[in-house]
Amino acid sequence: MSALLKLVKVETKLFLRDSATVVFGVLFPTGLLLGLGSIPALKEPSPETGGLRSIDVWAPTALVFGMVMIAVQHIPAVIATYRERGILRRLSTTPVHPRSVLLAQMIVAFASVVVSAALMILLAWAVLDIAPPERPLRLAVAFVVGYAALLGIGMISAAVVRTSSAANQLGTLLFVALMFFGGAFLPRALMPEALREAGEFVPPGLQALTSAWSSEAGEITATAGGQPFWLQIAIMAGIAVAASAVAAKLFRWE
Repeated sequence: MSALLKLVKVETKLFLRDSATVVFGVLFPTGLLLGLGSIPALKEPSPETGGLRSIDVWAPTALVFGMVMIAVQHIPAVIATYRERGILRRLSTTPVHPRSVLLAQMIVAFASVVVSAALMILLAWAVLDIAPPERPLRLAVAFVVGYAALLGIGMISAAVVRTSSAANQLGTLLFVALMFFGGAFLPRALMPEALREAGEFVPPGLQALTSAWSSEAGEITATAGGQPFWLQIAIMAGIAVAASAVAAKLFRWE
């Protein structure tokens, strides 16, 4: 346990030195939401969003930016760098098993997205008057399970790529795909029915996050007869377990 704590401290220091990840993974979701909130049209009630402000409906999407970036871009790139430089291989000859490095990475990554989410929710409430989540426990469940699914996908990427450059390229493709189906590039309320339905099954489960944050926003963004909240959570959990199993099967230390 003491060795793991030391690794967490080391990985935390390395994470904080990576200014690009701190800015885009932790601070960018809040900055993006505040920036969009400064646009007057987004702060006016709209018939297309059932009388809600567009910024209220879109707010949960901002959470997804940091979650996806850290899970599918940052972690695979770091692990690929460790493999590429032989760090994992050298650790395997010491009492500190390479698996401890992976666990430390996940702990730091999870802590970073929790900080990002807390900062965004607090400032969205204080600055933009976006109400805090109506169902905080459901939001916490959707957040944790959805992020676990993302981590599973990120670990598959980390398992198969050989270099940090390849990890960055694959991470970018995954980021764009997940954000597209999640509704980051086109509001879910305006997406075709087929794309919205697909988005209900794509990690991190933005529809579950949205409905936990606001029942009204959840109704607007859901498909006709959309999937129940707990079914979406079960789907995300299944993806997390399956992806983690595949990653463990494919993973190579060197």
